[in-house]
Amino acid sequence: MYEITYLNLEEDNKYEKTIEKVIYKCFEEEKLLNSKLVITITLTTPEDIRKINKKYRKIDKETDVLSFPMFQKSELEEKIRNKDFLYEDVLGDIIISIEKVKQQAEEYGHSFERELSYMLVHGFYHLMGYDHIEEEDKKIMRPKEEKILNELKITRD
Repeated sequence: MYEITYLNLEEDNKYEKTIEKVIYKCFEEEKLLNSKLVITITLTTPEDIRKINKKYRKIDKETDVLSFPMFQKSELEEKIRNKDFLYEDVLGDIIISIEKVKQQAEEYGHSFERELSYMLVHGFYHLMGYDHIEEEDKKIMRPKEEKILNELKITRD
C-alpha cells in the first residue's frame, strides 16, 4: 500500500502512524484496498524538496508537497474498473517537506498531525488524477479531501 523513505531526515514513528492511518483510509474510501497499488512517500527537508521541484518541475522554490502520478486519470480509472493491476503497481510518489508541515501547522493554528494528514490526502488525490487549478476541479477534489479527514476526526482545531 505504501513505502516510506526518509531523505536527510531522521525516522519518526509519529509520522509513520499518521501515514498508515491516512493512507489506509484513502485506499478504503476509493475501494483500492485489494488493488496491489503502492505509493512511495518520501519525507524530506525544505532544501531537498526544492531540488526535486527544480529538477522535475523546473520551479526553483521550496514547497510543502509534491505528487508524481504514474497514471493518467482515465488510464487509472480503467485499471480500477477492470481490476487490472500487476503485482504492486506504483500509483505514484508523494514527497513532503516535514519542516514546511511544521511551519504551516503553526501558521494555520492547527496540529502537526492535521497538516501532515492533509498533505497526504492532498497528494493521494493528485495521484488519483484530481487537481485544483480550475475552480470546477477544486469543487471535486476538496470535498474528497475533507471527507477523509473528517472520517478520521482530524480537524482544524
